[in-house]
Amino acid sequence: MLRKIRRMVYGSSDKRATALAELQAAEGTDPFRILISTILSHRTRDENTTKATENLFAVYRTPSQLANADPSVVRRLIKPSGFYNMKTRNIIKASKQLVDEFGGNVPDNEDDLLKLHSVGRKTANCVLVYAFNKPAIPVDTHVHRISNRLGLVKTRNPEETEAALMKTVPKQYWLELNDLFVRFGQTTCKPIGPHCWSCSLTGSCVYYRTVYAPKHKAS
Repeated sequence: MLRKIRRMVYGSSDKRATALAELQAAEGTDPFRILISTILSHRTRDENTTKATENLFAVYRTPSQLANADPSVVRRLIKPSGFYNMKTRNIIKASKQLVDEFGGNVPDNEDDLLKLHSVGRKTANCVLVYAFNKPAIPVDTHVHRISNRLGLVKTRNPEETEAALMKTVPKQYWLELNDLFVRFGQTTCKPIGPHCWSCSLTGSCVYYRTVYAPKHKAS
């Protein structure tokens, strides 16, 4: 199934990449940039995350610099990401924690990452995957939706989805799962109006069999 998704994603004429994958390709695996970019990505589009991250790191490049930043300047720089008042407080506070508690370094383990302000399991797992190349499964709305549509899991929230996928998906695929599913969710398995007619997974997809096909057969 993952091989088919990979072929659809990379064979598509829509070559968009996720914000974190773009950042990883352009900047390498700078843990601080990955951490801050992931926090900025909450409830916004990838292109807005990219713009806000570029603006911010053109001025503040280290945890120490951001920890001591002028909030009014940070708000202006990250405005494209939305919710910029809250996100300004979050990234400054997290940066201060990095300086005060971790010597200015982003932790490379889940337990310490979860101690940081505004860092939940998805953000922690994104840092592990995209910054440290450590196997984890970041579950966002795309991963949660697609996993349930395909019938890989039957879960109510991202936390349950992560636990279920960790049991069923071989660890060798964890590093690429988030990026593949997000791209697949952006281009084919969209939240509204999924492009089932162009998908090669219809033979095994629960959503296609129980929702899409009956609806379109009736019409």
